[in-house]
Amino acid sequence: MSGKKRKVEIMDTTLRDGEQTHNVSYTPAEKLQLARLLLEKVNVDRVEVASARVSAGENEGVRKITEWAAKTDPALLNRIEILGFVDDKKSVDWIYEAGARRLNLLTKGSLNHLKKQLRKSPGEHFADIGRVVDYAQKRQVGVNVYLEDWSNGYRDSRNYTYELIAFLSNIPVERIMLPDTLGVMYPTEVYAAFEDLTQRFPEIHFDFHPHNDYGLGTINVLEAIRAGASGVHVTVNCLGERTGNASLAEVVANIHDHLKLKTQVHEKSLYLISRVVETYSGKRLAANAPIVGEDVFTQTAGIHADGDKKGGLYESLLLPQRFGRKRSYALGKLSGKASLEQNLKEMGIELSEENRLKVLKRVIELGDQKKIITADDLPFLIADVLNIPAQQKIIFENVVITSGTSATPMCSLWLKYKDQEYRFNGHGNGGYDAFMQALRQFAAAVSVELPTLLDYEVRIPPGGQTSALVECKITWQKPGSDDSLTTRGVDPDQTIAAVRATEKMLNQVL
Repeated sequence: MSGKKRKVEIMDTTLRDGEQTHNVSYTPAEKLQLARLLLEKVNVDRVEVASARVSAGENEGVRKITEWAAKTDPALLNRIEILGFVDDKKSVDWIYEAGARRLNLLTKGSLNHLKKQLRKSPGEHFADIGRVVDYAQKRQVGVNVYLEDWSNGYRDSRNYTYELIAFLSNIPVERIMLPDTLGVMYPTEVYAAFEDLTQRFPEIHFDFHPHNDYGLGTINVLEAIRAGASGVHVTVNCLGERTGNASLAEVVANIHDHLKLKTQVHEKSLYLISRVVETYSGKRLAANAPIVGEDVFTQTAGIHADGDKKGGLYESLLLPQRFGRKRSYALGKLSGKASLEQNLKEMGIELSEENRLKVLKRVIELGDQKKIITADDLPFLIADVLNIPAQQKIIFENVVITSGTSATPMCSLWLKYKDQEYRFNGHGNGGYDAFMQALRQFAAAVSVELPTLLDYEVRIPPGGQTSALVECKITWQKPGSDDSLTTRGVDPDQTIAAVRATEKMLNQVL
């Protein structure tokens, strides 16, 4: 076991292997933005950003990234890697001319693949690899080597694996990267394999490249590290072919907390990169995804809120502050007094014991009806239960939105603010955009800064009823703050549901 290592190297392959997720494709501009975030904000050691010779768009993406790196800090070029192939000079030339200086060479780690796919002998394949590495050295391109399908190759043709690694150890290769290409290995098998290889070849830097087909990606990474792996490969949000790779956030937190080893990753940036990748990829992250899921720092049971209130009894090392997040307490049928009190305290609202019980009863009733109650709904709920006027600074008195297949969407907005009535008209690319254009005119007229829209989600209940109520959930970035605000609106018309969510947002920020 090699537990004395102070640092584990993290290579993120969201932009290469992660792009093999079904229906995921990044534009060159998106690739540049993600590469910058991963290298500067998240601070992973290396990023694998593309495959050589795939497309003109891939070439443009690599050029944008390498041009940015060269201008920002030329040392960044050594952290940007491209997958290439045993194709004589072609991949090396493609990589060099795109401005990159690191080749991740894909070789056959399985004798079965070598014989049936390439129809070559080990000696022929080794000679081909040697020529590519030699040419890369002449062009000053550093080389790491993938052993494709290593996991099956190690199982079925171990001697071939040893021969290939021995050959690679005698040529200018910086890292040997061992993929569990089909995600077939069990944790104890990963440990045994890495223990064997790191003892046989102690001078080699081995990386482990997992896949998550059995849901074992993260634990397999940890076992590889325990057995001596120097580096591991991850993707943001577990993106990748089939079931994906190992999650960046899960792997980093486990290395820090369970293995007690170091990485150079900035934990506070993990949530940010997760949200950006979610947006660019179009792949929604499960709300209960560890570390970065929307709900993972939300306590639902009242007994847990009570325990936290009395001494942090339901906290672990996974404190939300580590990841730039906050703990929250859900309001629903499982809520207890402590859940309500935590939310009231956070909002600076004081209620008598009698009134707290009235509000709690209403919260539980709504929970039984499968209604979602957020902290932002609480002031309005209190006003309703206690029969007091809600402190609404702004009221949308009438909103008329028109649109059509051959007409520009228009909105007429009547609203009341500080006892004055206003009316504005707007047009836009859609009904909600037309509404927001009208609202921006109001904001300019009264010198109010509107929050930035971060996320917009519409949900309807199952059952196929066209008359069903629609819930629109919008997340906003508060002006001049790192905090976000989420509001919900409900209406049979989905655009009006969004309008109602926006009205709640305005009353919160005003």
